[in-house]
Amino acid sequence: MITPATPQGLSDLTDRYDVLLSDVWGVIHNGRESFPEACAALARWRAERGPVILISNSPRPSKDVVAQLDSLKVPREAWSAFVTSGDATRRLLAERAPGPAWRLGPDRDAPLYEGLGLSFSRLDEAAFIACTGPIDDETEGPGDYQDRFEAAAARGLEMVCANPDIVVQRGDRLIYCGGALAQLYETLGGKVAMAGKPHAPIYDLCVIEAERLAGGPVDRSRILCIGDGVATDVKGANAQGLDVLFVAGGIHGAETIGPDGLNAEAVGRLLAQEGAEARWAMAALGW
Repeated sequence: MITPATPQGLSDLTDRYDVLLSDVWGVIHNGRESFPEACAALARWRAERGPVILISNSPRPSKDVVAQLDSLKVPREAWSAFVTSGDATRRLLAERAPGPAWRLGPDRDAPLYEGLGLSFSRLDEAAFIACTGPIDDETEGPGDYQDRFEAAAARGLEMVCANPDIVVQRGDRLIYCGGALAQLYETLGGKVAMAGKPHAPIYDLCVIEAERLAGGPVDRSRILCIGDGVATDVKGANAQGLDVLFVAGGIHGAETIGPDGLNAEAVGRLLAQEGAEARWAMAALGW
């Protein structure tokens, strides 16, 4: 078991890295309010060190998520560019146009499909499933879709999932995301395609953005990924050979945060159980 080092904040790491790839939900907001100290830390990094690229498994294109960040009072000074799973997934969907697709997800995710030439149909007439999450993530979970998924898997339908996250924190609750539906679909024998974290396409887009902002090639050993999800943020960075700062107080807080704050040994055990590694860990992001 490798126990991550525990810096006091980003200020301890300024000599090691030039670019930050920061997760959004669970690191800088919880879906209801932003985290001022985390936002201030990213803003200071951007002002004093280099680019901050937000990397999110939101199923919507990044341009359609900025309004949410604004509404949660995430200052625009805290980030230089924004890349989402929706941005990366649009390429997968365009390859499968015109479909038809069975669209699974809430109406707010409609911007994902704009301009792709996709048509939509009932599940029994669809050529594939386009999934962004449960239709009502306040009340539904994977079990609500099992019967439909069994029928679709039996037909050999592929699912394109735009949000690989299993759960996300909304206020003080955990809600199911598209990844939980994709996970069930795979256990039923269905095939799933994803481009968001932990998969390579979203990281490729982030590096392109980093090089655009830097005006040239970026040394990957000088890129630090920040996130609170082991299966997505940590393992995704591991697969890309990038260093990770694990924010333990997010969705894994119940396992890693004790009465005295961050339990680094508990973090090490959690990561080992998942076959993941993080070089650094903090309870919450700060300077």
